[in-house]
Amino acid sequence: MSINKRILIVDDEEDILEILSFNLSREGYQIDTASNGMEALEKLQTFEPHLIIMDVMMPEMDGIEACEQIRQTDKGEQIFILLLTARSEDYSQIAGYNAGADDYITKPVKPKILSKKVSAFFRRTSTKKSDNDNLITLDGLTINRETYIVTQEDKTVSLPKKEFELLYLLASQPGKVFEREEILKHVWGDDVVVVGRTIDVHIRKLREKIGSNHFATVKGVGYKFNE
Repeated sequence: MSINKRILIVDDEEDILEILSFNLSREGYQIDTASNGMEALEKLQTFEPHLIIMDVMMPEMDGIEACEQIRQTDKGEQIFILLLTARSEDYSQIAGYNAGADDYITKPVKPKILSKKVSAFFRRTSTKKSDNDNLITLDGLTINRETYIVTQEDKTVSLPKKEFELLYLLASQPGKVFEREEILKHVWGDDVVVVGRTIDVHIRKLREKIGSNHFATVKGVGYKFNE
């Protein structure tokens, strides 16, 4: 059972909240709910979720705006955010990733698929590696996978989970060209379907935060990390 794992479900449709809450609580997760983004922000202070499953289209404050504000809170960068959307257009997904979302799932939600995705997320985050494997230090940059903290020239760089994992992957083998499919597999996993531009969006944000000279684009292939 996963009684120490907390999930906040945010949706303005009561039946969606009931269905998802029922199925995930049966898996042993602690569940709390909110009906819009404003309520979700309030719940962060008391419930402290590890994972937020949140609808995009909601009254008062939608999922995109809520995601942006969550990322600005003290612990917001460490929360995994999964957005629910009835729209499958690329621009909708990219807007979510720009706001700091980690992943998407399309409505109507299939409880079994959602359960597998949630289980896979917690399984990945609980996997332990040796201390040496968890720390990368190069060119004034320190990447600690155990604490999910990045420092550059003694300054902490705040990164959402997927940006961190993408940085860690590329920096683990400087100079190696990681193909797009390899990046998607290692960072998002086989059970996650994302559009091709997702990687581009995350690389662009890493360049803004870490420095563009560290990331090289190999057209038609993928990306590599330059020391």
